Amino acid sequence: MGFAQDRTAPVVNTRSGPIRGVVEDDLAVFRGVPYAAPPVGPLRWRPALPHPGWSATLDATKHGPSSPQAVRVGDPVLGGHGLPPFDEDCLTLNVWTPGTDDARRPVLVWIHGGAFISGSGAMPNYSGETFARGGDLVVVNLNYRLGPLGLLSLASDSGAECANVWLTDQLAALRWVQDNIAAFGGDPGNVTVAGQSAGALSTAALAAHAGDGRLFHRAILQSVPLAMPLATRAESLARTAAYLEMAGAKDEDELRTMPWPRLVEATAGLLAATTEWGHWTAPFMPVLDGGTAARQPALNLLDGPGADIDVLIGWTREESAFTFALGETYASATKEQVLHRARDSFGDGAAEAYAAYEAARPGARPIDVLIDLSTDELFRKPTLAFAEERAVRGRPVWAYEFGFPTPAHDGRLGAPHCLDLPFVFDNFDKWSHAPFLAGMDTRIRDGLARTMHGAWIAFIRTGDPNHPAMPRWDRYDLQSRTTLCFDTVTSAVSHRRREPDRPG
Repeated sequence: MGFAQDRTAPVVNTRSGPIRGVVEDDLAVFRGVPYAAPPVGPLRWRPALPHPGWSATLDATKHGPSSPQAVRVGDPVLGGHGLPPFDEDCLTLNVWTPGTDDARRPVLVWIHGGAFISGSGAMPNYSGETFARGGDLVVVNLNYRLGPLGLLSLASDSGAECANVWLTDQLAALRWVQDNIAAFGGDPGNVTVAGQSAGALSTAALAAHAGDGRLFHRAILQSVPLAMPLATRAESLARTAAYLEMAGAKDEDELRTMPWPRLVEATAGLLAATTEWGHWTAPFMPVLDGGTAARQPALNLLDGPGADIDVLIGWTREESAFTFALGETYASATKEQVLHRARDSFGDGAAEAYAAYEAARPGARPIDVLIDLSTDELFRKPTLAFAEERAVRGRPVWAYEFGFPTPAHDGRLGAPHCLDLPFVFDNFDKWSHAPFLAGMDTRIRDGLARTMHGAWIAFIRTGDPNHPAMPRWDRYDLQSRTTLCFDTVTSAVSHRRREPDRPG
């Protein structure tokens, strides 16, 4: 059904009970829909369970609470994020659809990033309206447990079932999609899961479970830190011990009874304790538990149930500028400091590697070398290695680099982590709070956004990102090794991995 004539609030019967949404500019929107039982009380740190359901029609016109997290204010890149209210009862999702009919539209499930400690499906920049309207898609985004509530491993938990409760949340949401999305006009047999940063790592981790009813069929991985390994069980338990001390809990039983604000507060101490100069670090990391996550996420898309998933994957040219470009700590970095950091990656070859990075960027300062080195190590090189392995296996993969630089902060950011997001969603009006978008030529900006947004829609709909208003984007294969570079001028580059001017 279309909503131009029917302005009544749409009602959909889900398997848990009926829900009532709202019509917004001819889209039916449902917010705060429970997809799993509230993970509170005895269910804290337990795998997501099915929701017991409801009988009366549930109001689904407002976002559910976001997963508890620290609120960031005044961030020089993103401006600030974290949308109260926060609550442990956070396992809800949001749906945008052009019609609650039987059209069986392709489905996009978006998983937000935020280093597993921040973010929310309620953030306006992740609104599904542009994809739903521009692509005739059904769009779902979701909240999942973050920080200590989602990623803390407890020694008292038997086996592996509770080591990655955040992943059980996401799996529960995908099962909800399989069970219910047809009632929202979607096709459960044509689902794409997409995410950025931690959301992209989540997408790769979910691929291990893709054979579970064929939960999804395509994957979009934006800025996925493939070189950041999942923690071993022993490493994770050691981090839990450190966290217990910072939370002031004598044991895990006491931790289980602590109010969530205290748990979030203790995260700041763990974040400080895990920070290492020149490295991207995270206070909590997913765990190789042998159950929910049995191996590093990238492997799930090379062999096993996830190998048949079509993949679109890429990075931004200066990913690490997000962390290192601003602030005196790194802006005043010396060559000696960066050389010391380079030894972690290149050992005795650090000086040679530094010289190669310096030569690849005329006028490079030590901070520029650090940004390029870190971007290569965590994002670019492992992404291209992954594309190479997919190509060896004859599996479809499209690779891209987002290189459009922002003039904000005197151009020091280049094309940093997260800059591709408003282009992919083509929703700059939802990013007015973000300083890193200041000063862009809106004509060029909007043209690039239309190109990228259209490519993502095409991939979600057909498994091929090509559309008429863009250059030809070939699959990454062993002959051409094609990477599409989204920039002021978008073009395909071959043999990207063979560049002689950057190490590796």
